[in-house]
Amino acid sequence: MPAQRTVQAASAQDVQALCAQLLAFNRKASGNSFDELPLQLVIQGADARPCAGLFGDICAGWLAIHVLWVDPELRDQGLGGQLLLQAEQQAKAAGAHSVVLDTFDWQAEGFYLRHGYEVFGRLADFPPGHQRIYLRKHL
Repeated sequence: MPAQRTVQAASAQDVQALCAQLLAFNRKASGNSFDELPLQLVIQGADARPCAGLFGDICAGWLAIHVLWVDPELRDQGLGGQLLLQAEQQAKAAGAHSVVLDTFDWQAEGFYLRHGYEVFGRLADFPPGHQRIYLRKHL
């Protein structure tokens, strides 16, 4: 009879070990390196504090944008577009061919569409009554 297994909280070392195993599996199965290159950009405000930024990573030929934020008082001044363009240029220079990101229906779908992104998926009721929207762009 197999040993009884229990589910428990993972330690930082557990997470690191399991991610390393998944990465090795993905590399072997796909023939791709799956090495991640962080991409982190910021725009400083007049007070030297961050007022806008973009955080993502480049992996397997894709830039995945996780965060793009512009202070509400500074929106519609082109800062978000500057960040997006810079991130796309850096990703392309690093060998990426495309970008993927997600947003919510109350956030920035129109902004991304104006910058050449296309919707490829919508997840309803995430959160309830709203949609999570998935977009991509070929570089």
